[in-house]
Amino acid sequence: MLMWQLWLIIAGIFLIAEIFTAGFLIFWVGIGALFAMLVSFFTDNLLIQTAVFVFASAVLILLTRPFVKKYVAKDQDDVVTNAQAIVGKTGFVTQDISKIKGAGLVKIGEEVWSAISRDTEEIKKGTEIKVLAIDGVKLIVEPISSTVSSETK
Repeated sequence: MLMWQLWLIIAGIFLIAEIFTAGFLIFWVGIGALFAMLVSFFTDNLLIQTAVFVFASAVLILLTRPFVKKYVAKDQDDVVTNAQAIVGKTGFVTQDISKIKGAGLVKIGEEVWSAISRDTEEIKKGTEIKVLAIDGVKLIVEPISSTVSSETK
């Protein structure tokens, strides 16, 4: 097997492996292997090819890693997904949240959720609430006002 074929296979392995990772690091190692493949057309010296592979991979990682951290990773951290997106939103109590039952129901947008009070105080139907957190499948809420909404009557 010729060395350029080996470097191409190594590059392919690294590029495919990048699909299963989130760090955008292995990609540059794959590109480094492609540089080594290009060098293998000009020299059969494995030491030179390996040096080019290591050097190109390191330089590419060092040059692009700060950019990826600053722009790409920041955008990913700011995206709130699934149920966590509901934290901080407001809604109305549709079934009293009581100390005895332990939970009631609240409506956030078009969704109805089980909820408990942050301070284990009773919150009456129609009270406007704010979602503080999620504990399992229940929202932890606190009252904002005691105004009765015509929507929840």
